[in-house]
Amino acid sequence: MPLITKVGKMPKMPPMPKLPKVLLGVDMGYDSLKLALCRGGFVRKVASAPMPKNLLREGRVTSAEAMGEFVRQTMRENGIRGVNHAAVILSNEVAYTREVTMPLMSAEQLMINIPYEFNDYITDELKNYVFDYAMLSTPEDLERERESASDEHAPVMELMLSAVQVSVLEDIKRVLHKSGLKLSKAAPSLCAYISLIRRAERISPEKEQREYCLLDLGFQNIRMYMFRGERHVVTRVLETGLSALDEAIADSMDVDVHLAHTYLLTNYEGCQNQEACMNAYNNLAVELMRALNFYRFSNPDSEVNDVWLCGGGSVIVPLQEVIRETLDMNIHQAASLAPNGDSVPDCYQYIESIGITME
Repeated sequence: MPLITKVGKMPKMPPMPKLPKVLLGVDMGYDSLKLALCRGGFVRKVASAPMPKNLLREGRVTSAEAMGEFVRQTMRENGIRGVNHAAVILSNEVAYTREVTMPLMSAEQLMINIPYEFNDYITDELKNYVFDYAMLSTPEDLERERESASDEHAPVMELMLSAVQVSVLEDIKRVLHKSGLKLSKAAPSLCAYISLIRRAERISPEKEQREYCLLDLGFQNIRMYMFRGERHVVTRVLETGLSALDEAIADSMDVDVHLAHTYLLTNYEGCQNQEACMNAYNNLAVELMRALNFYRFSNPDSEVNDVWLCGGGSVIVPLQEVIRETLDMNIHQAASLAPNGDSVPDCYQYIESIGITME
């Protein structure tokens, strides 16, 4: 992460340490393990496997030995070799992320003050956590702050802060060690999306920054990430997800929810188009519309017209159509944000594991 070196002076941002040219993105999700082998900034191979029951609990690995063996087995079965380093997605359940404005200060002062920015989120002892930060203010922003500094206006900087328990990182290191890998990077999902959008902005012919709405249609909940260019604006979490569709299918077809989930993913007997599912789609879409309307109300200058879909729900065509009709927006697959993503099979489920490997 870039460091602040002088009090009251524009921070000097040394070059970020380079990630290995060959890196394995690892996303240990509730439903499945996703791996993305990236070399030279491009996706070379992907693999996934259903997550064994009870290996994860509330986003944490319950057995580093068992999870490490599972990762190694998945790599072996899918011919993933020639990689020694991994970048790991930190679950939203274990990683705290905040965006704050703080007075311009030295790196030493910053690292002393960052933990106290999490007082409202962390009830455990702060010494049990690792904290890190990234600069959101550009060098131009900082220069303007420095020049406008006065007795009434102290120069400030905008930062993204993250916190995660030391024990979580230690568990991840043990998992990777068992898999024959070393940890090069660990970061929340949000950082993976920012990397993908940064790349999209860099190669875009448009000079003005676009607005991005990314919908992660997950099993336990749906997350709506809003960006203006690569700058994260807000994340809305809907306390519902694909599990609502599982329950609808389970009730209508008189099966247990685990079998219903398999039915949903395979569209068994056309269950995705059943009335029960259509009702569930409409309920989800209405919640998304409410979240989007609140965002537009809070950001009256917003002209967001595009939505990028990822997560397991992004391949359910009837759900896509309901979202498109309800939100009245252009719908894209998030694969279009990934390098050579359109050529990656089922890229929708690897978006985070691809993004986390990028600089």
